[in-house]
Amino acid sequence: MMKNLRFSLVLVLLYAVHASSTCVDECELFDTAGMNRKTFPEGFIFGTATSAYQVEGMADKDGRGPSIWDAYVKVPGNIANNATADVTVDQYHRYKEDIDLMVKLNFEAYRFSISWSRIFPSGTGEVNQKGVDYYNRLIDYMLEKNDFADYAEFCFKTFGDRVKNWFTYNEPRVMAALGFDNGINPPSRCSKAFGNCTAGDSSTEPYIAAHNMILSHAQAVKRHRDKYQETQKGKIGILLDFVWYEPLTSSKAGNYAAQRARDFHIGWFLHPITYGEYPKTMQEIVGERLPKFTEEELEFVKGSMDYIGVNQYTSYYMYEPNWAKSKDLGYQADWNVGFAFEKNGVPIGPRANSGWLYMVHFGMYKVVTYVKEHYGNPYVSLRILFDLSNS
Repeated sequence: MMKNLRFSLVLVLLYAVHASSTCVDECELFDTAGMNRKTFPEGFIFGTATSAYQVEGMADKDGRGPSIWDAYVKVPGNIANNATADVTVDQYHRYKEDIDLMVKLNFEAYRFSISWSRIFPSGTGEVNQKGVDYYNRLIDYMLEKNDFADYAEFCFKTFGDRVKNWFTYNEPRVMAALGFDNGINPPSRCSKAFGNCTAGDSSTEPYIAAHNMILSHAQAVKRHRDKYQETQKGKIGILLDFVWYEPLTSSKAGNYAAQRARDFHIGWFLHPITYGEYPKTMQEIVGERLPKFTEEELEFVKGSMDYIGVNQYTSYYMYEPNWAKSKDLGYQADWNVGFAFEKNGVPIGPRANSGWLYMVHFGMYKVVTYVKEHYGNPYVSLRILFDLSNS
């Protein structure tokens, strides 16, 4: 099981291209609701981010091979309006327009993903040169604008002379949880109690998937450090999602519930990468279902990041549940927490257009502070949600 999952989960490698100069002539001023760059400390970098599958298009053209998402979106009902990624916003052809817009919006960084199946259509072996050429065109145009300056090793070797900031994975927790716990994302595996899946075990497979992603992340970091970092002067980390979990009450039980949620969310990946072991909370609750690192693996897992990326979407209140614990074992069930979106009738924040998102300003501050205080004060690349339509 572990070998099979390992191959299918090393899906994306992300990196940022930072600004080499400041926008002057082409910049426009926008209404920022009272915020401006002087609000942030010197050296704070503003940018944007995309996922290859969501923006590139050309899903079955120019030599690109299929990914698990290509099969998933073809199943009626999986995606709203049965949409596919065959075209999306067509960045494959319109990348210059996209980069010009970033310049116009004063962005200094662009984090994008490199599609594994566009470079290695069969997963390994023969390289699709048309895919490589596309990413070279994209990178070169960013440098031309002077505003953004096995698989992982190929990317380091091919693009590392220009790309200096890398992320091995974008939100691996989401892949493990939504792919193997409730099965709403491909490969759609879960226990019957948690979703409409044809196969899967929510009690073990999310943890196996995450464990293998941590190992493959660490191996990619080791390869970068051993062979490329000294000459290319690049840095490498991992990009994690994190919702801020605020205790609903000041009770000890409420604080424990919020901390369990934090441990099972960002701690699932960041704790072993920082300290070489899973959070104690997870070890105690998951027990033997939680994979263990060998001594050899710990040598390259612990400390396997130069910085951390955090996508902070929203915040929720957490409380100790007042119902019996589920007899069905699974990743989300193991949290054993209650979610609340208001306190004493007052919402935690304005609701965004997406129903699960709330605009909670203190959440951003608490997320960064939490990572700083619990994980060695690393350099943090932060992406946050702004819903300008409701401002």
